[in-house]
Amino acid sequence: MTAEEPDLAVEVAGIVCPNPVWTASGCCGYGRELAALYPLRELGALCVKGTSLEPWVGQPGPRVAETPAGLLNAIGLENPGVDHFLAEDLPWLAAQGARVVVNVVGRTVEEYAQVAARLGEAPPGSIAAVELNISCPNVKEGGLQFGADLAAAREVTEAVRAATRLPLLVKLSPNVTDVVAFAETVARAGADGLTLVNTLVGMRIDPDRRRPVLGHVTGGLSGPAIRPIALRMVWEVVGAVPIPVVGVGGIASGRDAAEFLLAGAREIQVGTAIFRDPWAPLRIRDELAAWLRAQGVRSVREVIGAAR
Repeated sequence: MTAEEPDLAVEVAGIVCPNPVWTASGCCGYGRELAALYPLRELGALCVKGTSLEPWVGQPGPRVAETPAGLLNAIGLENPGVDHFLAEDLPWLAAQGARVVVNVVGRTVEEYAQVAARLGEAPPGSIAAVELNISCPNVKEGGLQFGADLAAAREVTEAVRAATRLPLLVKLSPNVTDVVAFAETVARAGADGLTLVNTLVGMRIDPDRRRPVLGHVTGGLSGPAIRPIALRMVWEVVGAVPIPVVGVGGIASGRDAAEFLLAGAREIQVGTAIFRDPWAPLRIRDELAAWLRAQGVRSVREVIGAAR
């Protein structure tokens, strides 16, 4: 680092990163495509796609559809399961020097806890943290999402906290009336940090076919269209809980990233922007550094929460 370059290093929940730009879960698989373009170690961290106890086949197609300023997806968390991840993907990621955050999914509390326990068997240092995706339907409760029920959110967070010593982030759903209540609940249940936000529920209809565009009918809306909502929720939660927040939702530029940091997020994640520009995480990192230089700021840590 030269005297002119701002210090981008940050820490959240014990995870030390060279810069605050992570990839968002589900937007770059396990990093193999991005690794063909640039070293994964240059990312703040790589959050891999949702990982379940057994392989999941996902939803029927079509699975994605563009919207104005956004993207709808109904992938259904298709993934090869935690055993495949530990045997094939994690060793490869470790060889790339990537800081790996594993997004964990499940259909029951027990499945979540079992995945977390299996991840705890990985070589020390190969996994930086677990990110708990509580936007999955709880099959024991008739399909109600864990992230939409305070008692279920508390129960699954407590179970995963008991199953792993890895830093635990809980990714919250924006599809609730009071996101602060969920943040406070999972913080008390043992979360070390929070990721805000997951996708909003939306849909499209093809007027010519007179049918929903997505095979699953509804899907998760992401991209710039949701950025103001995500930013508002980050602002509210940072002011309400003592644990750190990772901001995500439509971030596509260094100035977008700066907004989330100024609101109090310690790190940010880039998701939908990667589909349009796979270099987006490093471009956003460099644009953020340029903004800091223009502001005369020597460390990114000086601006975290500075708008409050």
